[in-house]
Amino acid sequence: MRRVSSRAAAAIGLILLTIGLAAALSVDVVKTGFGIKGDEATYVSSGLSAAYDGDLTYERRDVERFFGLYRAGPEGIFLKRGKTISLHMTATPPFVRIERQADPRTDRLYFAKALVYGVSAAPFVRLFGLNGFLVFHILLLGIVGLCGYLFLAAESRPAPALAFTLAFLFASCVSVYTVFLTPEILNFTLVFTAYFFWLYKEVSPEGGGFLRGRGSDVVAAILLGIATYSKPTHALLIAPIVLWAWWRRQFVMGLLAGAVCVAVAAGCFGATALNSGEFNYQGGDRKAFYHTFPFDGTPDVWNTQGNEMSTNDSDADNVLTDFTHRFATNVEYFLVGRHFGFVPYFFPGVIAAALWLFSRERTRVWRGLIALVVVASAASLLIFAPFTWSGGGGPPGNRYFMSIFAATFFLMPPVASVAWPMIAWIGGALFTAKMLVNPFVAAKYPNQTTERGFARRLPVELTMANDLPIMLEITRSHLPYGDLLLYTLDEHAYSPETVDAEGNKGVWIASGGRADIVVRSEEAIDHLVMTALSPVRTTFTVAMGKSTVTVALEPSTPQTFDVPASGTRDLRGYAYLMTAQSTDGFVPHLLDPTTDDKRNLGVMMRFTPITHATAR
Repeated sequence: MRRVSSRAAAAIGLILLTIGLAAALSVDVVKTGFGIKGDEATYVSSGLSAAYDGDLTYERRDVERFFGLYRAGPEGIFLKRGKTISLHMTATPPFVRIERQADPRTDRLYFAKALVYGVSAAPFVRLFGLNGFLVFHILLLGIVGLCGYLFLAAESRPAPALAFTLAFLFASCVSVYTVFLTPEILNFTLVFTAYFFWLYKEVSPEGGGFLRGRGSDVVAAILLGIATYSKPTHALLIAPIVLWAWWRRQFVMGLLAGAVCVAVAAGCFGATALNSGEFNYQGGDRKAFYHTFPFDGTPDVWNTQGNEMSTNDSDADNVLTDFTHRFATNVEYFLVGRHFGFVPYFFPGVIAAALWLFSRERTRVWRGLIALVVVASAASLLIFAPFTWSGGGGPPGNRYFMSIFAATFFLMPPVASVAWPMIAWIGGALFTAKMLVNPFVAAKYPNQTTERGFARRLPVELTMANDLPIMLEITRSHLPYGDLLLYTLDEHAYSPETVDAEGNKGVWIASGGRADIVVRSEEAIDHLVMTALSPVRTTFTVAMGKSTVTVALEPSTPQTFDVPASGTRDLRGYAYLMTAQSTDGFVPHLLDPTTDDKRNLGVMMRFTPITHATAR
């Protein structure tokens, strides 16, 4: 019976892989993918350069190729100027002096992102063009699925092992990143397969073979070294392998695994230095380009058009100010945040962790080490990147944590029933099913995922107000309202508009749903003085992080009242979530046929912030 079930699992896996590859080969990457998303320009360009030019430099031919494929330029590409490196022997320690000089060639630049993704995808890009990136991702997910199934099936029945493995991939936000032409799926696979090579021998110790030998630990260390180069946030993930070896008194093996991981990461950074003259691919003279690009014919683009870039604005002062409160707030957001939370977007990991805690498996040291490193990695993100721990750019789910999430799979204890895998499917689907219906839309417009459904019940990550998905829609973010900035998180609120001859502004709230608006201020707000008006009788409910105010409005009769405020600090000020709702509404065109305004309106809000300093 077990052999029949294993064959059925293999058949299902093969069918899913075939469907995925067929879709990857047939989709129009540019049209269906809505052009460039996030950091794709840099990674796509580096992959194309490696595939067709055999190098990793940005030159005139690279921008011409990109325009030819996308009918547009590489929006948001990160580039850097190169350097030449020369080594000189010295008579004093460290006996080697490194000298760098500007690259004498002015007809090339270098990609200012990790190069491993472009190099890895290049063979598939060479064979299938842009579709090669998608083929690469599908094959990576296939590898993850195979490893996950083998790991669980070693101690579990085949059916629940397959069900949970598929839930881990498709009832989380992981599968959405298949359509991002960026390294997230590669990083996820590197971590997942590294832990598989390390741990398969623990769940299936009988017999011989490479997976049950110590050589598999070395392979795991190599994979984690590559992952650490690709994203240094993976550095802690080697710790469980080293500590487990030491726990078993295999001190040489532990040291070897740690040394191999460090050596591989260092070797990758060294290869970057050989290519561009800089060990740090995000260091040196680095800029991002929009609209105009080096070597596109525009004069002196580097000096006149490029934007200086840094990966994190969280300097020491920002990190330490109000540290305790911000960290506690970020922990809540990390766990149950509306846009990036662990529970909504990585729910199978919640099931794995919960079952581990309430099973005998919690006494197995290697599982405990995994749990500790996952927690430590998450905490380090919240501490060192408190304003951008999700990865920036409003991604679907937490892209910085996604590859760390891979480690939570190995917390899953043996499972004999499909009940828990089905719970993982159901719980995850409540938040991710909308993404799976059309992953290309979810990738390009991630804000639409949270405008409706269960996610709207979760708190908005105000510490990262400037990194919310709504920032990708310029007509609904950074909207000036006096000294405030507004971000309308859904279609139940409209952009500020002038409401009188004096130039005063107001905000219309639609009827029929709750409007969520992020309000940002340079100074802490004590309360709002609000005036609400509607031409129809309605009940208006509004809050801004504190107590809710409910007002019964009579037609064309304004009411003024205070709305107490409570928010949190973000990178450059304070952020608050305003919620507002009107029970009834009207259509201006139906009240006055001379107007073309056919919006469904409820209440016009006008408000003035009263800061804490003013309130005193």
